[in-house]
Amino acid sequence: MAVNWSTAALYLARALALLTAIPFHEMAHAWASDRLGDPTAKRCGRLSMNPLRHFDPLGALCMILVGFGWAKPVPVAAVQNFRHPRRDMALSAAAGPAANLLLAYVWMVCYKVVYLFGYNPGSVLWQFVMVVLVTMVQVNLTLAVFNLLPIPPLDGSRIFNLLLPARWYFRIMKYERYIMFGLFICLFAGVLDRPLSFLFQNMMTLFDWGTRYIDWLFLLLRA
Repeated sequence: MAVNWSTAALYLARALALLTAIPFHEMAHAWASDRLGDPTAKRCGRLSMNPLRHFDPLGALCMILVGFGWAKPVPVAAVQNFRHPRRDMALSAAAGPAANLLLAYVWMVCYKVVYLFGYNPGSVLWQFVMVVLVTMVQVNLTLAVFNLLPIPPLDGSRIFNLLLPARWYFRIMKYERYIMFGLFICLFAGVLDRPLSFLFQNMMTLFDWGTRYIDWLFLLLRA
């Protein structure tokens, strides 16, 4: 039976994302919270790249099967420990997507370096490597873009709530569980497909532009 290397590479990339993208995202939340004065996540062992510290069985399965997943929420005692709870909560929330954007950029650099300086289109191994690299870029960008949506309980809602009056903020937080349930319905119904695709494509274009120096270096060395 012939091996479908593209499919194998895709699932390998998703498994690697489970072991890197999600732990890095959650560790960034824990690190930012600790730096802002709340050691709760650190005490719970969440300031770690160990995937088992952040593991959620259903979220891990979804990551491997469909390329999108989640981890256990990072515990935060904002009111007790943050000096400015709403502002610091927003900064802590922003750290997760920022971590994924950083990883996406690193993987994009790796992709371009391999493609321009070493890629052999006739080699199955190189095709395998390229699928893994591009999938790692896509997974990290998808996690960042999705989490930046201003919808509770996503990280973007913590950032967006800085713009809301305090009474609105606490009223929205009261219904967070119900909003989360509605969010999952919208995801499975495909309601968010178009806006997420639009944001993702624009981010890919931005990252391509931000790594153009590798293309220029390649042309310079080839001249």
